[in-house]
Amino acid sequence: MPNFWDKLPKPFFALAPMADVTDCVFRRVIAEVAPPDVFFTEFTSADGLAHDRGRDKLLINLKYSELERPIVAQIFGSRPENIKKVSLLCKNLGFDGVDINMGCPDKKVEKQGAGAALIKNPTLAREVIDAAIDGGSGLPVSVKTRLGHNEVDFAWLEMLMKTNIAALTVHLRTRKDMSKVPAHWHLASQLSDLRNRVSTWKPGFQVKLLANGDVEDVSDAREKAEKYDLDGVMLGRAIFGNPWLFSQKGKPHWPQVFRVMIHHSNLFEKEFLAPRSLGEVGAGKKSFALMRKFFGAYVSGHPQATELRTKLMTCESANEVENILIKFF
Repeated sequence: MPNFWDKLPKPFFALAPMADVTDCVFRRVIAEVAPPDVFFTEFTSADGLAHDRGRDKLLINLKYSELERPIVAQIFGSRPENIKKVSLLCKNLGFDGVDINMGCPDKKVEKQGAGAALIKNPTLAREVIDAAIDGGSGLPVSVKTRLGHNEVDFAWLEMLMKTNIAALTVHLRTRKDMSKVPAHWHLASQLSDLRNRVSTWKPGFQVKLLANGDVEDVSDAREKAEKYDLDGVMLGRAIFGNPWLFSQKGKPHWPQVFRVMIHHSNLFEKEFLAPRSLGEVGAGKKSFALMRKFFGAYVSGHPQATELRTKLMTCESANEVENILIKFF
């Protein structure tokens, strides 16, 4: 199976996986107006996906459109046997790659021995990676992690680089840092130096190295990639309210912003709220209230942003959103 990572330009730009943000609807909106070089799904429990009951509820997280390619399924878990099963599932679903989250600081995830907890258990982390590679049978496997758990841990990062993963994304904070401190971009050059040293020990193979944290836009990402010799940069929070982020052209005029807001709302309602046929997934999966987190960001900078935001925060349907926005065109 071809490794899509090897075909990407340098530098390339990826959309970070964010729970209840980068769902299949928002990714589709982004893909339609300004796609990144790589998409990732929301992170999803491998333990849940490995069992019939959980799989029926979670498959909606792995829904994607052909517009999103290359598309990588991000999963988390600490049971190699389930990681192996789900890696095969992702291959059968047609994903271009599988990414293992080894950086999530959520206590519920860490309690399972997954996410950032794996930083403290490198032996198990390697077993999880091997299981994903074995299960995917050629599907490229990547890892997203942090600089360390309580402190920066280059031994952890070196171990990951010495596995057979195709790409490594490093959130430039430790688990202890959470998001309370600025990302440690001053350490990015040490990461690339480490990657280059590791590659001399594995002739013919070099893991693709990405970093993320506090990246403002694509221009900022490109500057950081070139400065620190990175293959790619991942952007996350900057996408809020700006699905045009990867176009490097900025937001369009307000009428177009409002049209996309209406389109986004309609897609969300259709995907997550509309009645579905027996056996289909997604119906009633999410509340329309989740759209409100997008509305404030979309209208940021508008002369009447406060009024718009106040009105939109009461909306419970796409029709209500349209009725409000149409008056501001």
